[in-house]
Amino acid sequence: MTDGERKYLRRKRVNRIALALSLGAMAFGVFWLVWILFETVRLGFAGMTWATVSQMTPPPNEAGGILNAIWGSLLMVLLATFVGTPVGIMAGIYLAEYDPRGWLGSTTRFVNDILLSAPSIVIGLFVYAVVVARFRHFSGWAGGIALALLVIPIVIRTTENMLLLVPAGLREAAYALGAPKWKVISSITLRAARAGVVTGVLLAVARISGETAPLLFTALNNQFFTSDLAEPMASLPVTIFKFAMSPYENWQQLAWAGVFVITLAVLGLNILARLVTRNKL
Repeated sequence: MTDGERKYLRRKRVNRIALALSLGAMAFGVFWLVWILFETVRLGFAGMTWATVSQMTPPPNEAGGILNAIWGSLLMVLLATFVGTPVGIMAGIYLAEYDPRGWLGSTTRFVNDILLSAPSIVIGLFVYAVVVARFRHFSGWAGGIALALLVIPIVIRTTENMLLLVPAGLREAAYALGAPKWKVISSITLRAARAGVVTGVLLAVARISGETAPLLFTALNNQFFTSDLAEPMASLPVTIFKFAMSPYENWQQLAWAGVFVITLAVLGLNILARLVTRNKL
């Protein structure tokens, strides 16, 4: 056997080992994911009744639902999205189009990276110290602000990266026709990158939909239905956290139902993000 044949066999052997390890790692991850989804569907779907989505959280060992938690989560997520998305998109446009290498852009990018990696409980404690402790009152507004601070860095990073992927030739062609910079950004670069920007917003919404720690320090909880953001407000993650640790069977069943609802919502948002990316809106 020649040296070339021996090298070829060695490379082939190494390739098989690497492929086997990769498939094993993939199977390991998929196994736990399937198990988690199976348990969520098995335990969560059993608790899904009309009362679950139409009644308020009940006392122990009594019938009820999680309507107030679903409504509270929806309100705070919408508030965070409407507050965080414009700020994130504008900051991403500034970083990509106006100051890609300046000191302010570099500082903003560094701070944004810190916010991306910061634990959500830190954000919750910050909003608690700035808003809740100052006004001596838990509220849905504080919860929405905490969630918005989680949305902003994700949208900034996604917007900047998507705008940087737009070919420079598109900008140069627009400038050659005499278009001002704001017109080039709004009509050319942002339109070309909007599929990625929308995907980033949807993924940010999917992340904050299941956040518990920031809401424990800001919105707290509420056993009753309310649309007043100035009052403590129920949310699905906090309700799940509270009910899952309780000794009461009906609360535990409602906790699994809440997990099932959040899973469906996040799955739907991820599918929507895929469709947006695929169709190049």
